Amino acid sequence: MAVYVWEGKNFRGVVQKGEMEAANEAAVKSTLRGQKIQVTKVKTKPKDLLENISFLQPKVGGKTLSVFTRQFATMIDAGLPLIQALDILGSQEPNPTLKKAIGRIRGDVESGSTLSNALKKHPKIFSDLYVSLVAAGEMGGMLDTILARLATYIEKAEKLKSKVKGAMVYPSVVLTISIIVIAILLIFVIPVFQEMFEGLGGELPYLTQMVVDISHFLRTNIIYILVALALLYFAFVRFRATEKGKFAVDKTLLGLPIFGPLLKKSACASFTRTLGTMTSSGVPILDGLGIVAGTSGNKVVEQAILETRTSISEGKTIAEPLGKSGIFPPMVTQMISVGESTGALDTMLEKIADFYEDEVDAAVDALTSLIEPFMMVFLGGTIGVMLAAMYLPIFKMAGAVG
Repeated sequence: MAVYVWEGKNFRGVVQKGEMEAANEAAVKSTLRGQKIQVTKVKTKPKDLLENISFLQPKVGGKTLSVFTRQFATMIDAGLPLIQALDILGSQEPNPTLKKAIGRIRGDVESGSTLSNALKKHPKIFSDLYVSLVAAGEMGGMLDTILARLATYIEKAEKLKSKVKGAMVYPSVVLTISIIVIAILLIFVIPVFQEMFEGLGGELPYLTQMVVDISHFLRTNIIYILVALALLYFAFVRFRATEKGKFAVDKTLLGLPIFGPLLKKSACASFTRTLGTMTSSGVPILDGLGIVAGTSGNKVVEQAILETRTSISEGKTIAEPLGKSGIFPPMVTQMISVGESTGALDTMLEKIADFYEDEVDAAVDALTSLIEPFMMVFLGGTIGVMLAAMYLPIFKMAGAVG
């Protein structure tokens, strides 16, 4: 089907414009007449030469998806027909990737497909979680409620992800800048002092000689060092691309002394928030656990959830296998156990998610407060030692002259 650009007037005489994916111009006009729009112009949309190159197309981020979902829920709740809501959302969507997907979804729904099946054709935008919840909403006749829950879930998941990412990126950026500054000093500044010391003659102090030797080694072997670092990076990327490598890396990250507890808290918050949203929406617990495992983003956590799913299929409770995994703290498993016994599992999962999201916020703030002085001491101390090493011969010469 082709994409058509149309222009027309509604029953109030207001000019409207939009895009629509359809088999031909007659189908576009027929659809618009059904929406009480008098068509004045219809033409095929000019093709973008780069539209078929996927990596050049803008991605649909969590914020964009949450705005779309929230607006969709509002329109359905207001009583707008599904096709009309999709038409309005598609015409006002600024993201071209999502705009194109909405047009195709609208065409599929108009052809008789369910919304969930239409969404399933766009896995890069709509996850299994999203599709499953929409399917549950369609079956239960509460699509507007499900979409509102989805929007809230995406917003909270994005906030949690940005917090954790910020905690990981900040020290990496500071450490990288520190290494670059030290490398510049060793490669460009130290040699200037070295030439001056060679002109003066005499034996250099031990600290000065050590810094000069490090500078000489770095300057003479910089190409080999960069090649070795590049090879190590590519080897790490290839290793992490394998199932065994990803599991090993994720397990190592969870075992780190400072970042490990933060990642575990984030995993608890993400797991309970996702499972709570699915349970409250009527998705069966086994289906929910399978989807949650796939969206966990950590192979160790994914394995623990899948083992829990297997145990539940054998007749056990959720809390028991989760407690044996070592990922989820006793408080989580105990609260889940209480939720199972009282029949309020979804409510209990939401409370756990709220608690651990607050814990992640507190951990990120504490981590930032801890890293800032540490990085300042590291950078300041390293540069201070290098400057002291360079000035020691000058002090020694001044003392000899005195």
